[in-house]
Amino acid sequence: MLTLSAGEKQKAAQYLESTRDELLRAVRDLSEAQWFFKGAPERWSIAQILEHVVIVENGVHALIGRMPHAPETDRIDTAIDDFIPVNVPQRSTKVEAPGTAVPRGQWSPADTVERFAAARTRTLELLESAPALRGHVVPHPVLGPWDGYQWILGAAAHGVRHTEQIREVKAEAGFPG
Repeated sequence: MLTLSAGEKQKAAQYLESTRDELLRAVRDLSEAQWFFKGAPERWSIAQILEHVVIVENGVHALIGRMPHAPETDRIDTAIDDFIPVNVPQRSTKVEAPGTAVPRGQWSPADTVERFAAARTRTLELLESAPALRGHVVPHPVLGPWDGYQWILGAAAHGVRHTEQIREVKAEAGFPG
């Protein structure tokens, strides 16, 4: 059975924690008008962006739970490990969210922040305790097969991508002061 090294766990935990903290800083002390501001009808508000991040991260948890039953592999592709934090956050390529990950306005901003913090805590727990984070793969819808460790790195990188999107919303003309 392939397992994570202590160094891999430490690297991922630091990435998860730092990206969590950065996202929470980006949404701290927003007014209601700021939470729900949309620069254009087709764009997401900060509330929608954060809801999407929570939905996706919880989806990663479900995927990690199924990982022991996923196709086996004897590969450990550290190039993918290195690729994820560098490339997933890049916003130069737009990716449309699948229907299951589209925000529906189901939570208040405060509840969404709490749900994000809880989801990230759960991701950190899975990093420490989930079996089969290496040795099994599930295809990413855009980037090919990822093992459980890569899905965990992907959850953090996805948060970075959307932290940048939140910053873009805050920099738009008309963003409430």
